[in-house]
Amino acid sequence: MSLASSSTTGSTGVSTTGPADTRSVDLVIGGMTCAACAARVERKLNKLDGVTATVNYATEKATVHLPLGMPVADVVTRVEQTGYTAHPVVPAKPDDGSASDADRVRMLWRRLVVALLLGAPAGDLSLTLALVPSLRFPGWQWLLLAMTLPVVAWCAWPFHRKAAIGLRHGSSSMDTLVSLGILAASGWSLYTIFANGADVIQTNNGVWGLIFQPGGSVYLEVASGVTIFVLAGRLFEAKAKHRAGDALRALAALGAKDVRVLDDDGSVRRIPAAELRVGQRFVVRPGETIATDGEVLSGSCAVDTATMTGESVPVEVGEGDSVVGGTIALGGRLIVRATRVGADTQLAQLVQLVERAQADKAGVQRLADRISGVFVPVVVGLAVLTTLGWWWFDGSTTRTVSAGLAVLIIACPCALGLATPTALMVASGRGAQLGVFLKGYQALETAREIDTVVLDKTGTLTVGRMTMVDLLPAEGVEQAEVLRLAGAVEDASEHAVAAAIADRARREVDTLPPVEGFAGLAGLGARGRVAGHDVLVGSAKLLGQQDIPVPAALDERRTRWERDGRTTVLVARDGAVVGLIALADTVKPSAAAAVARLHALGLRTVLLTGDNAATAGSVAAQVGIGEVIAEVLPADKAAVIARLRGEGRVVAMVGDGVNDAPALARADLGMAVVTGTDVALGAADVILVRDSLDVVPTAVGLARATLRTIRGNLVWAFGYNLAALPIAASGLLNPLIAGAAMALSSLFVVSNSLRLRRFGRVPAATPEPVKVAAPATATA
Repeated sequence: MSLASSSTTGSTGVSTTGPADTRSVDLVIGGMTCAACAARVERKLNKLDGVTATVNYATEKATVHLPLGMPVADVVTRVEQTGYTAHPVVPAKPDDGSASDADRVRMLWRRLVVALLLGAPAGDLSLTLALVPSLRFPGWQWLLLAMTLPVVAWCAWPFHRKAAIGLRHGSSSMDTLVSLGILAASGWSLYTIFANGADVIQTNNGVWGLIFQPGGSVYLEVASGVTIFVLAGRLFEAKAKHRAGDALRALAALGAKDVRVLDDDGSVRRIPAAELRVGQRFVVRPGETIATDGEVLSGSCAVDTATMTGESVPVEVGEGDSVVGGTIALGGRLIVRATRVGADTQLAQLVQLVERAQADKAGVQRLADRISGVFVPVVVGLAVLTTLGWWWFDGSTTRTVSAGLAVLIIACPCALGLATPTALMVASGRGAQLGVFLKGYQALETAREIDTVVLDKTGTLTVGRMTMVDLLPAEGVEQAEVLRLAGAVEDASEHAVAAAIADRARREVDTLPPVEGFAGLAGLGARGRVAGHDVLVGSAKLLGQQDIPVPAALDERRTRWERDGRTTVLVARDGAVVGLIALADTVKPSAAAAVARLHALGLRTVLLTGDNAATAGSVAAQVGIGEVIAEVLPADKAAVIARLRGEGRVVAMVGDGVNDAPALARADLGMAVVTGTDVALGAADVILVRDSLDVVPTAVGLARATLRTIRGNLVWAFGYNLAALPIAASGLLNPLIAGAAMALSSLFVVSNSLRLRRFGRVPAATPEPVKVAAPATATA
């Protein structure tokens, strides 16, 4: 698959992917509060004739395939009829929606702070005064009302609003149950205070009366508690959703903002990069980002492609070579003719790949949201039946309302709402101590099933920069002399290979002599005069052009080192070769042990890289990986992951570069090294915040432990509801006790989640010796 082969998208967000008689439109969906909302929108859209839609709750995007003759407005109208907002994506604004995500986080944070400052003290006071009536003081009920009403009205407003919208469109969600519970508890409390007066509000019979003789009670602590618990869960979820778009925003930030266009008369003018057109010539100065994909017309320099390929060695380009937008020119001036612009560039295609891969995860729904479509109507129906049944059986307004209210309160999904966020928060804190950051629930659902770990090479298994690893002097020449001559010349160069040699020379040679007449030879090496000698440092091709023979022993060693994936540099003095230097991107000290621990966990490992097969095979042999897929283009990495998943594998991908972002997003579990690019970090599900690869098996273990905890929380929460609902419906529970039981259920969920603080690193184990297969090149 070539990056340039993907379909393009116009300014309206419409593309021509899919069957010939359909078109595709990407929509931003607003107003969704849970995965059930996304499922509802998806169902409504798919009921339109000829329409196929996929809605991603995490990114709040919908990809809709619709017939060519159907207006996009019809699709937008259907979404709005469902109770949500929609508008087409504008590709020119890849950060679309980020501001609204941030606004939602701030809104929830403000409401939660107010709820904690007012609702928590009010709840404690209400419960204390209900259980110990002797502590009541004149006007206590008005104080409670003053503290609670802002919480149940303003702080809980998002729940009421979504419940009202759902009711208007004949649907329900967890917001429906939350709103009903808050309103019912608040409404009955107001009725009790105004109808019965403070002197008859639950003043007799103590706790026994609270349980079996409801009388008149206020349940303001229930209303406040529900609001606080659910707001806390929604805030954590909103933060996770905001992070879901970070990969796309980081990718967009890589592109140049403006460009120097070279006109036919030779003048140069600066224009926004978005206005650049195919065929126009533009100038790239040293250190600048190349604005778009193009062909070099004149000039030569090294280009840092690490942002796009993840590889540490800059690529030398000259006249006739192709360059990619988003890469950086080093040490030279280029004139480039634009060959692809806008949505056709490799950078834009990477944005589409990441977004498409993230959309593949839209089917992963939270268990609580999946069940809410049935659970909420059943609970509401049971509350109504309970109220009607007690009215017919007993005739007492107090008993009737109390039983119905108890059903609503005991079923309020506080524990359900806390089951995932609390475990994630505890795991995040413990993970930070261990060097692991879990970004969301999706990372956990698949962790238990992972059977294949795909690892990038550069920056993941290796340190990500060139290092001088060996030096072989010619016969009769001292090793220090070779390093002194090479270091003096290379110290004047900015090339990555030169920097590695100069760095080693400065550390091992007391003083580097000055170099005179330095000249960089693009793509070949450098030359200069050192201590009266003409010194040439470069490739075998450079020495061949200068008719300088290479001694057989050095040439044989050069061939062997290059076969092992090393970069070689020859050093000549006054027309005679004096030494051979080898450079490589060295393997991280922790890599072999980490791979061994992954094997001990029963996981299959694969090395996936854009580097050549020889280098990839050498690294794989050093760390114990037996399967290599080398020379893979950025888009092909995602295709390889898709192929492995198509074979039934559950795949984790570990990477750090922009080129890894689509693969990280496509994998069942994406794991990014924190030293990598913002794009890779944004596309991953798990961030490895320590440079040691030892955290990879630890991350898998922590994810599995967190998932077990969440599942245990959900089992308890649903089990508690199923067991308590019949008791509440039978009239044996006062709503106040129902509220306390609901709080205790939440407390159990929180305490169970806190056990994750004791999670330790996955113990090291010595696996069976790994049989390393021969490296194989492949493209997807």
